[in-house]
Amino acid sequence: MLKKNLRLHYKALRKDVSPQALLNSSLSIANKLLGLPIWNLDYYHIFLPISSKNEVDTSFVLSILQGKDKNIILPKIQCEQSLQHILLTDNTKLLANSWGVPEPVEGIEVPTEKVDVVFVPLLAFDENGNRVGYGKGFYDNFLNDCRKDVIKVGLSLFPAEAMISDINENDIPLDYCVTPEKIYSFSRT
Repeated sequence: MLKKNLRLHYKALRKDVSPQALLNSSLSIANKLLGLPIWNLDYYHIFLPISSKNEVDTSFVLSILQGKDKNIILPKIQCEQSLQHILLTDNTKLLANSWGVPEPVEGIEVPTEKVDVVFVPLLAFDENGNRVGYGKGFYDNFLNDCRKDVIKVGLSLFPAEAMISDINENDIPLDYCVTPEKIYSFSRT
């Protein structure tokens, strides 16, 4: 299926997710994440959800990271499809931007080469680890700047599609995607 069709389909599906179902699914995803071989690393980049778009509630994942005393990095949108990466501290103040994305107002910037794991937002993904986001390119640009060994973990409310038919060379595939029911692993050779 084409990305534009997947975007329309999954935006519509998300609208129908009840608050309780979103909470239950988000908790299940966080619990499944504990089964991934990623917890011996140091720097974890995580998105904060746009609540109006029924994105996966990452507060449970944040609790896990804080409990494991990990360095947590939050994105801050910059101009020209780029992200700034800010270390979450006790003093970090968050404010929703014009798109409704909660982000740090200011803070300590972390260079992309320090990032070990990225929790990637998405609308849909396929059985090959390709993903469809909102189409702005922020995460593809960011992931392209990361180290080649950075671990990319998608978080999805829905299972994989068979195939996204219009993948291009700028699309960065996932290493894993976690849904409420399953962990998908995409081996890269």
